[in-house]
Amino acid sequence: MSHRRAVLLMIVVTLLWSSAGVVTRQLEEARSFEVTFWRSGFNTLFLAAILAFQRGAALLGQLRSAPRAVWVSGLAWSVMFTAFMVALTLTSIANVLVTMALGPLLTALFSRVFLRHRLPLRTWVAILVGSAGIAWMFGHEFRGGEGMLGILVALGVPIAAATNWTVLQHAAGQDDAEPDEPTPTSDMPLAVLIGAAISALFALPLAWPTHAGPHDLTLLAGLGLFQLAVPCLLVVRVTRVLAGPEVALLGLLEVIFGVLWAWLLAGENPSSATIVGGALVLAALVGNELLAWRHNIKN
Repeated sequence: MSHRRAVLLMIVVTLLWSSAGVVTRQLEEARSFEVTFWRSGFNTLFLAAILAFQRGAALLGQLRSAPRAVWVSGLAWSVMFTAFMVALTLTSIANVLVTMALGPLLTALFSRVFLRHRLPLRTWVAILVGSAGIAWMFGHEFRGGEGMLGILVALGVPIAAATNWTVLQHAAGQDDAEPDEPTPTSDMPLAVLIGAAISALFALPLAWPTHAGPHDLTLLAGLGLFQLAVPCLLVVRVTRVLAGPEVALLGLLEVIFGVLWAWLLAGENPSSATIVGGALVLAALVGNELLAWRHNIKN
């Protein structure tokens, strides 16, 4: 896969991810951990079906023999799945997405500390500009004092995401180092399945008894397939081409798309601080990708 195609695919991933907030606002009865349980449960079913179709009877054996990196990534996915949906039920979509956007900075730091990666100057500049935009939004949203618990829960998402992208990048490095051995990244789709299953099992006791009717279950099934299963499998593929910090930086588009959908379809009007901060994030993304594209053409 070319760098350009990987970037375009990552944009599609963020579009799918960004649908969660506005769909959640259409739920009638399901709340808090029940939302998490159903979304993660449907995600588990769809992922199991997709991977069973791809891998056949070997799937169970691959799960049992999965390397440690797969289980670490699975735990990270489970935190991301759970914290995100619980946070959405405790605060506004914008608050959750703004908090999640701390991911690129954390990912860059994790990549530098744990993998000793040297990042291009353009990526550092883009992270700083994007983080400034997020800080601007975060400061104004936090000043109101509402949704504090939701923001604290949402902090688990960028921390887990930074861990996950770093683990995936390390696995991709092992692929290059050991070309004749089984590739760790080929097992990483199993991590998404493991994460979804752990998230559903964790949320079930807290969600019982459930109250979701056919309307809510249809929406949550849609989230499980199109907002989680498909894009999460795609992002595992993308991490074989894009560096962890770049994946996290492109992931900031979820903030922009999510706030836009919330404004257009859920009646949550973005503040002026959100608009200004979002413009900075977009400028950072576009600048970084244009410079990367120019560098690839020259080489």
